[in-house]
Amino acid sequence: QVQLAESGGGLVQAGGSLRLSCAVSGRTFPDDAMGWFRQAPGKEREFVAAITRSGLTRYADSVKGRFTMSVDNAKNTVYLQMNSLKPEDSAVYYCASRRGYYSSLQSLYDDWGQGTQVTVSS
Repeated sequence: QVQLAESGGGLVQAGGSLRLSCAVSGRTFPDDAMGWFRQAPGKEREFVAAITRSGLTRYADSVKGRFTMSVDNAKNTVYLQMNSLKPEDSAVYYCASRRGYYSSLQSLYDDWGQGTQVTVSS
């Protein structure tokens, strides 16, 4: 079983930055991939970014050029650096893990964190 704990959410003004962290504990494997997803009120959860343990990344079009996902394997932690935040980025952000290559499909992820709230004011 993998445990995931997100942190770093909060309230920020439009144009500002936040860095989310996701600490991974429990059973982990070198080929695990990690993803970030988000869910705004009244909307379905959507893909944000994903990364392999070797550092290959994939992003949703809506965040390309603004968000950067990274992994620190020594700390078993993944990060999501969010810059130039917009009000439409407001959501609960979840990290997730899966065995195998990264994917934008949330149904392929096995373990999920509890989420951290990000609110961007205009």
